[in-house]
Amino acid sequence: MADKARHKIYYTGRLLHLESEILMYKRRDNRQWDQLRPVRFTRNYTKNADGSVLVEFGDTKVFTTAKIEERVPAFLIGKGEGWVTAEYSMLPGSTLVRSPREVTRGQPSGRTSEIQRLIGRCLRAVVDRRAMGERTITIDCDVLQADAGTRVASICGGFIALYDALSKLRKSGVFDDLPITEHMAAVSIVQINGQLLIDPNYSEDSQAEMDSNIVLTESGKILELQMTSEAKPYDPTKLADLMTLANKGIKEIISLQMETLNKRH
Repeated sequence: MADKARHKIYYTGRLLHLESEILMYKRRDNRQWDQLRPVRFTRNYTKNADGSVLVEFGDTKVFTTAKIEERVPAFLIGKGEGWVTAEYSMLPGSTLVRSPREVTRGQPSGRTSEIQRLIGRCLRAVVDRRAMGERTITIDCDVLQADAGTRVASICGGFIALYDALSKLRKSGVFDDLPITEHMAAVSIVQINGQLLIDPNYSEDSQAEMDSNIVLTESGKILELQMTSEAKPYDPTKLADLMTLANKGIKEIISLQMETLNKRH
């Protein structure tokens, strides 16, 4: 996983030697290739939502909320199951060039639809929906400032907001045990010049020859694996390195989530 090789030629007696120095990709923020940006979760960020979290991955900031409703989609009526869904949007001032509100277009973009479905299905996968009863919890993710990784930040913050909403239902006597089967988190990984880089910022993301978004449970089970080659096809023999790096980053994020959840509020 090297950027490039620089060769040194030198003499020892009568012999000519060639030495290769491996140069790692230099990140602008001086992080190591396997180092996350500073990650922070601010819980109970607002008072009206059933769960609210400001999540920060470096300069990427996303406000996530969870809201409980005593209803389910039509296809679940009478089945005794709950539903977890998500909505995602980027505020107009979240990017360098203003992003028009999608409501003015009359419908969400393909990108927005794809991201909010990703968030919803990943969170649903770690919840016992039958224990919820016929209720819907909607996770709203609003990007305040974008510097890459907004979807993985939304998932990580959305999980804590969902956890708090379910805790509220438990306190009201809906169930005895929190119906979360396992903790989870998400991370982005790119490859530049053959070097894997975890949690890229926008500058790195825009140079990527491979881009991935990986969502795992605490035990390492896969909830989602999105991967795209931007230049040449990705070598499948490198998948183990990719997943090892993802596991490392996600365990660090889950540790921060748990630290946040264990704080008194």
